[in-house]
Amino acid sequence: MQLLGYWRSGASYRVRIVLALKGIDYAYRPVNLLKGEQRSADYLRKNPQALVPTLITDDGEPLTQSLAIAEYLEEIYPEPPILPRSPSLRAKARAIAAAIACEAQPFANLRILKYLTDDLGLDDAAKAGFLNRWPGGALNAVEALAKETAGTYCVGDAPGLADAFLIPQLYAARRFRIDLSCCPTLLAIDERCQKLPAFAKAHPDNQPDAVKE
Repeated sequence: MQLLGYWRSGASYRVRIVLALKGIDYAYRPVNLLKGEQRSADYLRKNPQALVPTLITDDGEPLTQSLAIAEYLEEIYPEPPILPRSPSLRAKARAIAAAIACEAQPFANLRILKYLTDDLGLDDAAKAGFLNRWPGGALNAVEALAKETAGTYCVGDAPGLADAFLIPQLYAARRFRIDLSCCPTLLAIDERCQKLPAFAKAHPDNQPDAVKE
């Protein structure tokens, strides 16, 4: 199994957490987004969206989109699980993951940020307002969702799918100086997750392509 990703990509970070939680060995191949490697002909054959991550399965099949990859890994490697047993709690874990993947992260990915600055000409203050309204607003909604289901982690007392999506989003929120003062539940979960080896292993700073700033 091979993971094609970028060290600071939130979506790649999510998949690394899931792989680490399940104890799955994989080879890592960096794709440098800043150099445009995601737009190479070879990469586009694997991922026509020119996004990371792409997971190459043991059968050589390329899989894209972090949520779909996480669900695939749960099906192929069901133990330890990243989803609770209860059908309703499974749906709520998926809802948290989807809220982050669909409503928070896309507004702060590289393509959007370049559009805001290069095409629209937004200054730093305007860009900060945009990020606080959209990714920040989505995280406020996730805070409300997690309040209903949280134990030690987002859904109950075992780390899982929702946490694998939450932690990279909080990493990005801090990077972009998004106000997290309305998210005490999420911040408490983040503090607990940071103490787990799987989350430490998946952290951007611990990847072979990480750039120290």
